[in-house]
Amino acid sequence: MFAKTIAVIAALVFTLSASAQQVLIPAPPQLAATAYLLLDAETGEVLVEHNADQQLPPASLTKMMTSYIVTNELDHGRLAEQDMVNISVAAWKMGGSKMFVREGTQVPVIDLLRGVIIQSGNDASVALAEHVAGGEDAFADVMNQTAKLLNMNNTHYVNSTGWPAEGHLTSARDLALLAKAIIEDHPTYYPLYAEKYYEYNGINQPNRNRLLFRDESVDGLKTGHTEAAGYCLVASAQRSDMRLISVVMGTSSENARAAETQKLLAYGFRYFENATVYSAGDELETARIWYGESDQVALTVAKDIRLTIPRGSRGSIEANLQLGETLKAPVTAGQQLGMVTLTLNGETLAEVPAVAVEAVPEAGFFARIIDAIKLFIKGLLS
Repeated sequence: MFAKTIAVIAALVFTLSASAQQVLIPAPPQLAATAYLLLDAETGEVLVEHNADQQLPPASLTKMMTSYIVTNELDHGRLAEQDMVNISVAAWKMGGSKMFVREGTQVPVIDLLRGVIIQSGNDASVALAEHVAGGEDAFADVMNQTAKLLNMNNTHYVNSTGWPAEGHLTSARDLALLAKAIIEDHPTYYPLYAEKYYEYNGINQPNRNRLLFRDESVDGLKTGHTEAAGYCLVASAQRSDMRLISVVMGTSSENARAAETQKLLAYGFRYFENATVYSAGDELETARIWYGESDQVALTVAKDIRLTIPRGSRGSIEANLQLGETLKAPVTAGQQLGMVTLTLNGETLAEVPAVAVEAVPEAGFFARIIDAIKLFIKGLLS
């Protein structure tokens, strides 16, 4: 096993391009919001953040977790889209935004899911919570367990809707993690978040996410509003091979939450890009190896390295290869022999294992004796 503490043999440093130069980008926008965050969905890189870990009331952004749990149940076969859900008095009587289901009726799961995601129906959320867990309190317990699994460390749920309640809190960072999970874990159902209208019971309601109507690259996720929470929006947009997730909490109006979100997304797409810095199998360098049938071993990375970097800065990335002081055969293909540290303008972007491209079998007895003598003399000289 590769030791955490390694002796460095003249760490090899090289850039990805001979024309490397520093790339400058402006400071991120300052938003009129209590908290906000911009995240690259593929790499998980946070590009902009402000008060991202502050616990705040989430309002109807809560329903992202409700829909995540329901789609998880669907994907695992514990629910079916056409399962009929009984509408209780408690669900029917919910105030605020509604799907307008009727007490005593039965509604398919998929219709209620659309009601939660598109119409932000409090009635639909309670109906699904009762169907999945037997009651809203029990469903809130499932929500909190799921939040822990997603590393949403500043989140606590009391209900399935976001109806104001003491202790019902989350953070911008946690909402970004939840949005990423919705997109990645249940891709079959993510397109529901892009639907602009949904009609139920003769009532056609528009999606409250105004960016769906303004920006073709935006395809989700959810709005929220209460007096305590202000106007909130979690959005995601895909342009070319880059997907960004933005979270804006505590703005002053519907227009403000849309406008502030657009600022974040515009900044991220304008000034950043995703790049494959190295591909698995690309030879980084060769190194001296002892006691082997070959005296050189080629090094690569175990998997593709994708990074979110300032646009145009790929050629300025430096790779620092650190190896153990003495590499000895036998070595298997893919065996870790060192570490590669990638830096840009002095800042560490990533640290990844350096592995052998091919196996190096152990040499015969006499070849090993010769290498042992060479190493002994090398040690004396050093």
